[in-house]
Amino acid sequence: MANKNFILNADDLGLSNNINKGILDGYNSGVLKSASLCANGMAFQSVINEIIPECPDLCIGVHLNIIEGKALSNPEEIPLLTDKNGNFNNSYTQLMTKSTKKDFLEQVEKEFRAQIEKILNHIKPAHIDSHVHTHGIPNIFEITCKLAEEYGIKYVRTQYEKPYITPIISKHLNLKYPVNQLKVILLNNFTLKNRKTLKNFPNLKTNDFLVGVSYTGIMDNNTVENGLKIFKDEENILVESLIHPYYSEKMPEYYIAQNQDMKFKIENFGFNFTTYSELAK
Repeated sequence: MANKNFILNADDLGLSNNINKGILDGYNSGVLKSASLCANGMAFQSVINEIIPECPDLCIGVHLNIIEGKALSNPEEIPLLTDKNGNFNNSYTQLMTKSTKKDFLEQVEKEFRAQIEKILNHIKPAHIDSHVHTHGIPNIFEITCKLAEEYGIKYVRTQYEKPYITPIISKHLNLKYPVNQLKVILLNNFTLKNRKTLKNFPNLKTNDFLVGVSYTGIMDNNTVENGLKIFKDEENILVESLIHPYYSEKMPEYYIAQNQDMKFKIENFGFNFTTYSELAK
């Protein structure tokens, strides 16, 4: 049992006060123990001043972001990443296309360093992932691994998701669902390449599977449960599920982080609720 581990991780900590509030409520419920912090988020300082002091056992990761908001680096030094005002201005497709260029990758590394070091000034992170899975792009993933090893961060997220279906038909009629399936295909292929890259970094570890891409934007406790049910007869695996618990009565993902019944069901599948910091001990 102890080798069958599950991590429920909230992405986007620091992006907004409503995200911070949703993560705080999830932590206080006893369900949410892990979150990834966006160093360039508008509510970053609120995390440092309010969330972390109130959540002493919350496992914090780095949520690298080169696709939304403002860069931490001088825009003159990273012109392939931002406009003149320092706002990130590349789509995911553009990031993939540019990722073959040496000067672009050097600028990505510069910005990643700035974001990691800003977080390290306040807390030691246990894992690294990214906003909109940009670090999954293979050449960017290699930079991520290089920096994770350099800064002593042991876990880097990979995004291999096994196919699964939730019985709620309306979710499959949502236009987000077919788009998400294309994301799964792309990220699964990236992960096959990235796991080979990880072999060059023996001090780093990753999750075996991810749950959450297939139903991004339409996640609820049923999608998490069904995503994990397919592993109930497996052992010696680490599965991570990502959620975005924005504080709102209209957002089902907000309630995932407070659902004790869901936690009980997942534990009945044989999973141990844990965090990357606990696994690293």
